[in-house]
Amino acid sequence: MLAQELLDIRFALRRRGIIFAYSGYVTESVLTGLGEALKQKLTMEDASTKTMRSVFAVFVEQMQNIIRYSAERLPPDAEDEAFTLRYGLLTIAQENGDYIVYTGNLVQRADVERMRLYLAEINGLDKKELKTRYREQLRLGPGTLPRSAGIGFIEIARRVSKPLKYDFVDVDDQTAFFALKASI
Repeated sequence: MLAQELLDIRFALRRRGIIFAYSGYVTESVLTGLGEALKQKLTMEDASTKTMRSVFAVFVEQMQNIIRYSAERLPPDAEDEAFTLRYGLLTIAQENGDYIVYTGNLVQRADVERMRLYLAEINGLDKKELKTRYREQLRLGPGTLPRSAGIGFIEIARRVSKPLKYDFVDVDDQTAFFALKASI
C-alpha cells in the first residue's frame, strides 16, 4: 500500500506538469541545496540563460519568503530567528511553454488584507514602474521598511511574464494559507 500511495502522488504531480517539488521545513542550507538541484534540472532541459536566471531568482525569493514569514514554525515561540524552522511548500511546473513557480505557507490572518493590497498594487505596475519602485525600495534600505513590505514581491513581479496570482484561505482564527503563482 505504501508504494502505491507514493506512486499515486508522483503520478498526480506529473499530470500537473510538476518537475520540481518540496514540502517541509526550510532553512538557508535547504534553499542552497534545492537551488543547486534546480539549476541542474533547468540546464538538462536546455532552458535559455534568461529563463534559468528568472526561474532561479523567483525560486529564491519565494523560498526566502517562506523562511522569513511562514507562520508555521518550530519552535512556535522561538525568539531567535536563527534557530527557527519555517514550513512551506514550493513546486515548479511546466505549463504551455512557461515555468510556473507555486508556493504556499501559513500567514497570520491579521496580515492578509495588507498582503492582498500590496500584491494588487504590484500587479498594477508595468515593468518600468516596477523597476522604479524596486530602486526606491533599495534606496530606503531594509531598516526603513516594515517587516513584510520588502522588495521580494517586486523582484518576483519584475521576472514574471504574467501578473502574479495569489489567494488566501482561512485555516483557523489566527492563520490563513497563502498561495502564490508566478509564471515565467
